[in-house]
Amino acid sequence: METKYIRRVLLLVLFCTASGLWGQQKISGKVITGDDLDLAPVLVVNITGNRSVLSDMSGKFEIEAKENDEIRFVKEGYYRVDKKLTKEEINTPFNIILKKMEIQIPEVRIKYRPTGNLAKDNQHYNESRKLQSLKSDMDDYMRSPLNQPLPNNTTSKTFTGHDFNAGQVNLFGVFNAVKKLAQPKVTKANYNETRDFLRRVKNEVNLRFLKKYGMDEEQIDAFLLYADKTRSLAKRYRKDFSITVIEYELKIAFGEYSKTNKLEGVKE
Repeated sequence: METKYIRRVLLLVLFCTASGLWGQQKISGKVITGDDLDLAPVLVVNITGNRSVLSDMSGKFEIEAKENDEIRFVKEGYYRVDKKLTKEEINTPFNIILKKMEIQIPEVRIKYRPTGNLAKDNQHYNESRKLQSLKSDMDDYMRSPLNQPLPNNTTSKTFTGHDFNAGQVNLFGVFNAVKKLAQPKVTKANYNETRDFLRRVKNEVNLRFLKKYGMDEEQIDAFLLYADKTRSLAKRYRKDFSITVIEYELKIAFGEYSKTNKLEGVKE
């Protein structure tokens, strides 16, 4: 009897372990742009499973997920993409296309076309003397002190309804105030704070992608100084140190750094 009981317990443990392995597995794919441009690292977030990774410099990614999980792809300057995983996409790599945001330029209309005749063109562009005099008088009036007090811009209580918020605590306002107090204030980092922040980055953030490009310790230190200068890392993250966010910022900085510095392993 004891042997049968032990066997049943072992079978139950094996079944639960196998169910967990079957339910959660890794998916893979690649993030590309519609115009086939070089794409810097993209933040890939499993909203359902509360996990996140960064794609590599070529856009490839791998993250734990299961069927029906919602995966989000975020890249600065591109439209965000949300995708719900299907059964087929669990076992097959797939591509995600990010589209670049458009920059709208306001339309400028030229109503008057210059003729080249200075006398005629000056009459069109220059203001009349009456208009100049009126603007001067208005400017003097606006700068002059008030002779009479301004009326109180309030509505009489006779015409207002009952104030149901009187005597009540604005919980939403209190929550926002507490939230603002909880967030560290962003201030400029001094020399010692910057040095301690960069030392912590080297100790805690995964910098193996730099060594893959043939960078030694001295080159890595030079790059970290460049990244801190261009992305304000110590100023923004020394009080709120997030490894995932800092790694994302470093890979963005590396994309620009590699364009002006010849590194081993960088594909031209």
